[in-house]
Amino acid sequence: MNSKPRTKETPLSMDDFLKGVWEENPVFVMLLGMCPVLAVTNSTINALAMGVATTFVLVCSSILISLLRHSIPKQVRIATYIIIIATFVTIVDYVIQAISLDLYNALGAFIQLIVVNCIILSRAESYASKNRISKSVVSALGMGLGFTIALLCLGTVREILGAGTLLGFPLFGTNFEPWVVMILPPGGFFVLGSWLLIFALIKQRKTQHETQHKTLHKIKIEESSHGH
Repeated sequence: MNSKPRTKETPLSMDDFLKGVWEENPVFVMLLGMCPVLAVTNSTINALAMGVATTFVLVCSSILISLLRHSIPKQVRIATYIIIIATFVTIVDYVIQAISLDLYNALGAFIQLIVVNCIILSRAESYASKNRISKSVVSALGMGLGFTIALLCLGTVREILGAGTLLGFPLFGTNFEPWVVMILPPGGFFVLGSWLLIFALIKQRKTQHETQHKTLHKIKIEESSHGH
């Protein structure tokens, strides 16, 4: 009986967690899962609920797929991943429905659509199926947290500007005129575009700073060599 050769795995590090939060943020960097990002972020609570639900499915499916990675036949791996993901989505669907019908109705079909979320399926195929459970869980938590943060960034801004509230609590006086467009579909595009611009500027400044630092370091080395 021939066993599959196992590739040598790198040790667990904090980078496995932080990549999903910042360097490989699924929304602001990889632009994945745009449907729920734009559809359910008209309030902070909706954004938080979708983020937590997606993270739960991502972590649980990563655990099971990593555990069974040597047993799943290559020919049916995608179908198997979808079945595993759909199982945990069903659990989330019933839990949210039991906790709050209002929240369940607000999220609508986007709970079930977690099954085909690019973030979860891509992590299953590219990471959980190739790494041990500990690394898969840490990576899934980082990616889930990054997705939740992105949803909260949009949901908080849209709720504050579009309704003048945060988590349902009013922030401004009676004279405040809400920007109704912010809680409508076009508002999602406006806010997402603004956040993408901010993150692009931050990344550009970071790149410029690193380039300047390398240039200065190179100049110092050249001056030191000339001095000798």
